[in-house]
Amino acid sequence: MEMDTAHLKIIFAGSVGAGKSSSIQAISDIELVNTEEIASDEVRLMKETTTVAMDYGQMNLEDGTKLHLYGAPGQKRFDFMWEILAEGAIGIILLIDDAAADPMAELNDYLQAFKGQLNSRSMVIGITRTDLSESYELNAYRDLVSSYDTLTPVFTVDAREEFQVKTLVRALLYRMDPWLN
Repeated sequence: MEMDTAHLKIIFAGSVGAGKSSSIQAISDIELVNTEEIASDEVRLMKETTTVAMDYGQMNLEDGTKLHLYGAPGQKRFDFMWEILAEGAIGIILLIDDAAADPMAELNDYLQAFKGQLNSRSMVIGITRTDLSESYELNAYRDLVSSYDTLTPVFTVDAREEFQVKTLVRALLYRMDPWLN
């Protein structure tokens, strides 16, 4: 299968409240398209609304390439969307909320879920909300990730900050082709 380099698809996946929608909104050159609904389960204790199908944005690169940005829902009950959205994607940006009850377990769950795709897609990991956690330890995340793939980079990121989210995208693209500028 030949890849259309003028139109590339990137998936933002990860835990509820990790900043997937915020990340896409921060870098999208179009208005964010989302499927936010009022949270009706335990998620309502964390936030008022949640993504139930996907978010969509688009980032236009200087060379004319369009990055299609898809945000996957974070709730496990919508995990069937992860595989659907990952179809045809060049890579995954995995976001983990460091302020969650057990962020290491969440990271492990997502790495397990995407384990089969790590051979065919690049991945970078962003740890969000570290400012709200007293137990933040980047090396612990890196150690867990290295048990799956020693090449997957792990960053801290504020999902609302355009430059920081673009750094994740650049890292993902660099993993695909280290000669990219």
